[in-house]
Amino acid sequence: MPYIALYHPHAYFWMLLVLLFFVSFFLYRANIAKGAKITHMVLRLLYVIMIGTGVGMLVMIGFPLTHIIKGVLAIALIYFMEMILVRTKKGTLKPHFWFYCLGALALVLLLGYRIISF
Repeated sequence: MPYIALYHPHAYFWMLLVLLFFVSFFLYRANIAKGAKITHMVLRLLYVIMIGTGVGMLVMIGFPLTHIIKGVLAIALIYFMEMILVRTKKGTLKPHFWFYCLGALALVLLLGYRIISF
């Protein structure tokens, strides 16, 4: 399977993942529980797809260090996104989760578009 066959779904699902994250967040904030639960479950499915395509691409290109770091940051980003949604649902969200989430998102994007490389 060519690398590009995993790259494009991975990139497009990341855009969809961020969009669905904000949709779920605002649905939870508006107390629309049914819609928020549906989008949250779809978001969790996208987490699995993202990790699968990311690992597949890592295997294909031979595990370079920058991509491993990007993968670890992406998993941390998924964790922070999930914590923001769960804590918003429970009403115990702390602002530092947003700081960590946006920082991890910025680093993942900068590493993904090769603006930061080493």
